[in-house]
Amino acid sequence: MLKENAVYIGKSEKPEYLDMKLANRHGLIAGATGTGKTVSLQILAEGFSDAGVPVFCADVKGDLAGLAAKGVPKDFLEKRAETIGFDDYKYEDFPCILWDLFGKNGHPIRTTVEEMGPILLSRLLDLNETQEGVLNIAFRLADDENMPVLDMKDLRKLMAHVAERASELTGEYGTVSKSSVGAIQRRLLVLEEQGAENFFGEPALDIRDFMRTDRDGRGIINILAADTLMQSPRLYATFLLWMLAELFEELPEVGDPQKPKLVFFFDEAHLLFDEAPKALLQKVEQVVRLIRSKGVGVYFVTQNPLDVPDTVSSQLGNRVQHALRAFTPREQRAVKAAAETFRPNPELDTERVIMELGVGEALVSTLEKKGQPSVVQRTLVRPPSSRLGPLTDDERRDVISKSPIAGTYEKEVDRESAYEILNKRIKAAEERRSEEGGTISGRRDTEYVRHGEFRVPRTRTADSRPRSRTTTRRSTRQSASEAFFKSLLRSLGTNMGRIVPSLIKILLGGRR
Repeated sequence: MLKENAVYIGKSEKPEYLDMKLANRHGLIAGATGTGKTVSLQILAEGFSDAGVPVFCADVKGDLAGLAAKGVPKDFLEKRAETIGFDDYKYEDFPCILWDLFGKNGHPIRTTVEEMGPILLSRLLDLNETQEGVLNIAFRLADDENMPVLDMKDLRKLMAHVAERASELTGEYGTVSKSSVGAIQRRLLVLEEQGAENFFGEPALDIRDFMRTDRDGRGIINILAADTLMQSPRLYATFLLWMLAELFEELPEVGDPQKPKLVFFFDEAHLLFDEAPKALLQKVEQVVRLIRSKGVGVYFVTQNPLDVPDTVSSQLGNRVQHALRAFTPREQRAVKAAAETFRPNPELDTERVIMELGVGEALVSTLEKKGQPSVVQRTLVRPPSSRLGPLTDDERRDVISKSPIAGTYEKEVDRESAYEILNKRIKAAEERRSEEGGTISGRRDTEYVRHGEFRVPRTRTADSRPRSRTTTRRSTRQSASEAFFKSLLRSLGTNMGRIVPSLIKILLGGRR
């Protein structure tokens, strides 16, 4: 029954498939809470893995880790398989690598501050335009002076250094406001309290570790534990966007391959776009548009299709739409907008059906030959083969210990970077100042103390206690003879212009 080079989604009037050759044209899974979005993500991940395509997904609720365990027989799963004629249905586990930014429920993921870059870091810190400009100057200074910025302590030290050199840097790089530096430093403290220091450092993630297959040729499913991470939604969204940017920069152009090199699921996608500045939205749009040629398919998972901007939504060709509720004007607009994104089916009132769908049902439209979307169909989604639900702690530890990358990222490395370099500069400057204020030619510079109205040399007694040499203070009053001679000299100076010519005439024999 299963079609080769395609992912089986479920059954409408016919089996519904996602063509592997068109799977890198991106997609959307949308629907209200509890309507089956997670199961749709799970069965797509299983299908891609079976086809030899690696997958990355964030496990927001802890359920997706069940992909690493064989499914448990349940009556409603068996009934769904029978209803849709899924004769090949079986329970099995899938090859998984578990990740965790905090290193508790999976292998730690790290990157360096400089790899994150000032644009994404500004988004993470929620900086305004002026503060972002100062952060860019800091990155440029670090690059010009060959100071690697790897972790949070490097960045804190760099910002303090920028504040100290604010006047100097303003002339060379542009205005550096100390108040902006202070604002950035405060945001860094907040970010550290959210646990971001665990994310920045080395060894940095090698993005190729997301693109593995097992011995049987199945794609490995990379699962990020995001239940704790979701408490810092800005960090979560920025991290996933950084990963997309890394994939875009690192992978070569492959055009339209027979199947994707990697499929990336972006769960809770609204967190990426909420209050995002225009520059960031443009970056997301650019990455989504161009990463297809790198062989990467991006699938956004969200509750409301309106969460995804039109410029991005227009590039999502494969769609699985679960039920939406329409109690408010905004929800009604969302239903209408979702219905309008599908290729119409004359036999379906799409807008009405979206509100009638049951759990495990979805409106499905995928790209067919020549990239045209199929007519939308009301579809019963197939049951997953892996477990519905989380792993136990023992099962999670077992998966981590047997991982092909076990031991690669666990031990943190702290090599010389901006923090150490700037501390060395400070120490060297202090030593120079100490030498300049010390001995000159083997003798100590003269010290002075204040004595009355005068500064006089300080001397030392035999017991090395300082003792001042003082001079006798003389009276400033003048005697009568001193006053007479000073008055005479002033008078001579005043009349010198008349006296000198007369003397010359007398000496030369002239007459008056």
